[in-house]
Amino acid sequence: MTALPATMSGVQLVGHGGPEMLVWRDDLPVPRPGPGEVLVKVLAAGVNMTDINTRVGWYGGEGRAAAWSGELGFPRIQGADLCGRIVALGADVTGLPVGARVICPTNQHEPTAENPIHFVSIGSEFDGAFAQYCLVKAQALHDVSASPLTDVEIGAMPCAHGTAHNLLTRAAVAVGERVLVTGASGGVGLAAVQLALLRGAEVTAQCSPAKSAPLRAMGATILPRDSTPRARSFDAVIDIVGGEGFQDRLDALRPGGRYATSGAVGGPLVKGDLRRIYLNDLTIHGATHQPREVFAGLVTIINTARIRPVVSRTYPMRDIAQAQADLAAGRYPGKLVLVPPETEA
Repeated sequence: MTALPATMSGVQLVGHGGPEMLVWRDDLPVPRPGPGEVLVKVLAAGVNMTDINTRVGWYGGEGRAAAWSGELGFPRIQGADLCGRIVALGADVTGLPVGARVICPTNQHEPTAENPIHFVSIGSEFDGAFAQYCLVKAQALHDVSASPLTDVEIGAMPCAHGTAHNLLTRAAVAVGERVLVTGASGGVGLAAVQLALLRGAEVTAQCSPAKSAPLRAMGATILPRDSTPRARSFDAVIDIVGGEGFQDRLDALRPGGRYATSGAVGGPLVKGDLRRIYLNDLTIHGATHQPREVFAGLVTIINTARIRPVVSRTYPMRDIAQAQADLAAGRYPGKLVLVPPETEA
């Protein structure tokens, strides 16, 4: 292995706010792995709404800027999606060879006595993939060296496909079931459509018709974004949007149906009728914590290339502000991915 450089390039978030808070640096120290840690050279890093939400402090709610777990330590290197190559191992790390291509879940399971589903998020509670190198705990890494997918394709998958796979697992989507996916042209929504089809479900994708071509090509039925889904038509609803259509999506479920959500791009505050929930025996799932076995299932799908993510555009990592602006504006279907500058190691 080539000796590690002393410094690296990357993007630091220096405070909550707009894109001016994203500062490019060429003098960041390359971290060294401690016990149980692995140093990963970043090959590709997807862009996600969670990065933007963390930057603006959206998770704190009204009048309070915060990240997932509260106050964020600045400066922070964000980046919730990682495809990288192992370049150094800390003490006591076994089973992960130097040179292996790896990924990790965005939300990494670290249970406590008080919170059995506690997790920490890469790029939020610790530095992430928007730099040439990052440190990850060995227990969170998965080897994807065997996958025929490209670095960019794999770098698009941990956050969006991990979230989607978790949603479908919580909702127990099975072969032959009818599933409605909202926000279906975005990263998580499109991933949910792919993975639901892989499970053998019949999928209706709700999105803007202008961005529906990839979904039609997969075999999904398209429901225009502003349309109301037909009542009692679906076994499961995978909702990334929230907002004003919440009750309509509950009404779209058959009796005994399941609703799962992991996002609220259309607004976090919703109105619903509790009578419609209990009289129809509906089940509602919030899906953020990802059990290890759920992400491991996605890794198997990646290593066997049973699906390929839709990547609309790649950007040099230095152009992160433009990539986030394009993501927030919904200019492209699927995923946007950052590629770091070349590194020596």
